[in-house]
Amino acid sequence: MEAILSISFIISFLVTSLMLPKWIIQAKKYGFTGKDMNKYREVRAAEGGGLTVVAGFILGILIYVALKKFYFTSNENVIEIFAITTSILILALIGLIDGSLGWKIGLRRRFRILLCLFAAVPLMVINAGQSAITIPLIGHVNMGLLYPLILIPLGIVATSTTFNFLAGYNGLESGQGIIMISALSLVAYLTGSTWLALIGLIMVFSLIAFWIYNKYPAKVFPGDVMTYPVGGMIAIMAILGNFERIALFFFIPYIIEVILKARGKLVKQSFGKPNKDGSLDLRYSKIYGLEHFVIYLHSKLGIKPTEKKVVCTIHVIQIVIIAFGFFLFREHIFSRL
Repeated sequence: MEAILSISFIISFLVTSLMLPKWIIQAKKYGFTGKDMNKYREVRAAEGGGLTVVAGFILGILIYVALKKFYFTSNENVIEIFAITTSILILALIGLIDGSLGWKIGLRRRFRILLCLFAAVPLMVINAGQSAITIPLIGHVNMGLLYPLILIPLGIVATSTTFNFLAGYNGLESGQGIIMISALSLVAYLTGSTWLALIGLIMVFSLIAFWIYNKYPAKVFPGDVMTYPVGGMIAIMAILGNFERIALFFFIPYIIEVILKARGKLVKQSFGKPNKDGSLDLRYSKIYGLEHFVIYLHSKLGIKPTEKKVVCTIHVIQIVIIAFGFFLFREHIFSRL
């Protein structure tokens, strides 16, 4: 069954791959472009390309459901799948509105959070996940109605609105999305939620198609229309797969990013200061993001800090944290093997 359902991966990849070149052409034609902030000379790339990721994901999901219904005559997990689809579409719409206003204007923070709460409603109404959670030093606690009413919206709002904090470098957001959701898909598979792993991989394949055009030197930027859904997908998978603690641990780079951004009252930019030779310097005298820390670290180690190296280093940090997470939570992850 899994082999046949993997057709949906191919569909999501192809849809994004076919749509994206046309999107880039039209975006440049009508001036829907943004400045690449880590380049010394003026370089512009198409904005909002993340919309093609959402399109690829949604069509991949529909193919997945169609195959389950017509080929395997199964309705298993269909309600959960359509709840995921609805949440992702809501987040994409919010991201599209926010991105259309520009990264310097955007939606007000409180209004953005309020809108993202609506993305949690589809999971709340189906009472997704398990209300019994494990709290360190306390043990198992049954949250009851507090889980769907408080924890689900809190998780989705937190991940969807902070995933774009670690951003602004070619291939960073899409690469991080590929790494994070691939890891969560593996956790889902190993813990017995094969269907959720397949849904996650549909998103991953769409992201891979996008990354090809978004990696250095980027021809297109993702925009909030992609970062909100990808961030929300992390919480959604954690909730439906009942591995919230694992996902929270994987999310450590973003928690660090939020803390560092808070030093600058959430207004300091993540970009570096580009030089003529392609290297990057710190934009500020202090570190206000994980990206700044990596630039500082490279400089101290005698490594020329370039945009590609910064992105690769952050990816390596993310992979190391994920690997440690698999070791730390091995009893839960590998309990079914």
